[in-house]
Amino acid sequence: MQQITPEQLAQWLADSGRPRPTLLDVREPWEFDLCRIDGSQPMPMATVPNRLDELDLEADIVVICHHGARSFQVAMFLEQRGFPHLHNLSGGVAAWARSVDPAMPTY
Repeated sequence: MQQITPEQLAQWLADSGRPRPTLLDVREPWEFDLCRIDGSQPMPMATVPNRLDELDLEADIVVICHHGARSFQVAMFLEQRGFPHLHNLSGGVAAWARSVDPAMPTY
């Protein structure tokens, strides 16, 4: 697993020559409803073990949460299950809102 900053992720998403990663948001539904990075796939942390078949083993996956702790745990779990291309969004959506999208609601 690699750490990725909000700025690095924004550059990646803006690069049309690079395949878009799966943005896996592991926050609770109420958090996802409040704010999200466009294109994110909601999958609350507790549901991940039962939903592994929804994820592409070979895709680049950026795991996202509020501050980066839950996403780190989920990325570690996925890594143990053989997912080789994992990135944890450092600072989560809170950092994304501060440095990339100041219009994003925060909580």
